[in-house]
Parts: sequence; C-alpha cells; structure tokens
Amino acid sequence: MTPSPLVEISGLCKWYDDFSALHDINLRVAEGEKVVICGPSGSGKSTLIRCINQLEAHQLGTIRVAGQEVRPGMKGIEAIRREVGMVFQGFNLFPHKTVLDNLTLGPIRNRGMDRSAARKLAMDYLAKVRIAEQADKYPPQLSGGQQQRVAIARALCMQPRMMLFDEPTSALDPEMIAGVLDVMEGLARDGMTMIVVTHEMGFARRVADRVVFMDEGEIVETAPPEQFFNAPRTDRAKLFLGQLLAH
Repeated sequence: MTPSPLVEISGLCKWYDDFSALHDINLRVAEGEKVVICGPSGSGKSTLIRCINQLEAHQLGTIRVAGQEVRPGMKGIEAIRREVGMVFQGFNLFPHKTVLDNLTLGPIRNRGMDRSAARKLAMDYLAKVRIAEQADKYPPQLSGGQQQRVAIARALCMQPRMMLFDEPTSALDPEMIAGVLDVMEGLARDGMTMIVVTHEMGFARRVADRVVFMDEGEIVETAPPEQFFNAPRTDRAKLFLGQLLAH
C-alpha cells in the first residue's frame, strides 16, 4: 500500500485582483522526498510554497499537510506551521537577541520546552550547521551566509517534519552560497523532506528527486533531474535552461 504523501496539493488557484498568480497546481510530495522548484522570476514559485503553510491564502483547490487540510483563516494553523519549517530569502532573525536566543525562543514558547533542553537542542543544531562558536553573538555581527545558517538551525529547532526553502541563497554573496548549500545537502542526506525554490541548478542536479518547472503560475514540467536537465520536454523549459547556461 502506497503511503499518503506528506504534502498533497490539488487544483490550487490563487490570484491578486485580476492577476492569476497560481493556476490549477497539482503536486504531491512524499515523506523524505526532495523537490526543487525552478522557473523564471514571477512564475509563482515562492507563492506556491508560502501557500503550504498559509503565509499566503489560496482561493481555490486543496492543500493537505500530513493528511490535514490547510485552509485560509483556519484555527490550528500554528500546529501545522510547527511541522513545516521555512527558510526565507531574508534571514528574519531578531537583531537584538543573540543567536542562541533566536534559536531557543520557538521551542520554549511554542513547544513548551524548558530552557536548558532548548539550549542543548539549539547548540546541537548550531553545531550541525557548523557555527556553534557564534552562539553568543548577535545577527548583525555575522556574515550573510552565517545568518542564513542560523535561520536554518532556528527552523530545525522546531523539529519539523519537512522544510521549505524560498530562494535561500539569493541574498548572499557568491562566496557565501556554497556553505549554505552544503548545509542543505547535509539535511537532504539525513532524510529531511524538502521543497526548495532555487536557481542553483547544481544543487538541483545533486540533491533533487524531482525538479518542478513553473512558468506564469503553472507547473509546466516535472521530471527527475537527469531527464529535466538533459532532455527537457517543453520549449519553455528548454528556453529557461538555455538562458541559465548562457550566463
């Protein structure tokens, strides 16, 4: 018997006034699967993953996370968000709190963890992302790459079942990108379910089980990385890849 997907999206539509941001999106993500979503700017990639934990509300269609339907304005959305960690383009850290305090705040407030247990958990994850020595510093004292690793560790401290990444390297200088991608690859090797919006095609080749290509609010093509990069089926995907390779 095939297990139920961790995320199941059916007929999802979203619009802003007269602009259709997402149209008839259908996507299933199994536990432990790594899905990379790519496509040109404005194609709906970030909007799609923000709908999964209702940072953006959808108008039509259904989203289920671990079998529970996620609806606009629903009660209990915080319980679902605890299961779905998210890392953004910006780091969204509290600048007036230390790195350690940034990490312990969620487990203490939202999971009822005592302070000593939360600190141990936070230090474990800071070690995992290889910046444990920065625990007592404040975010503005860190580089962009270090701040993004703190943001990943903070999301992991909530011990989510899956992680969403919304272009996590787009705000970083080129020399900082490799360190963040290396942390993400480590999460993938550990079996974390991941949906990653990114233009880092090398990462997609190495890590993804599937690549989802979007354009103009629609899923145009879905394929394993080898097939997507070597033999894309659609003209839109071929054009997109050709433009990337040209740079």
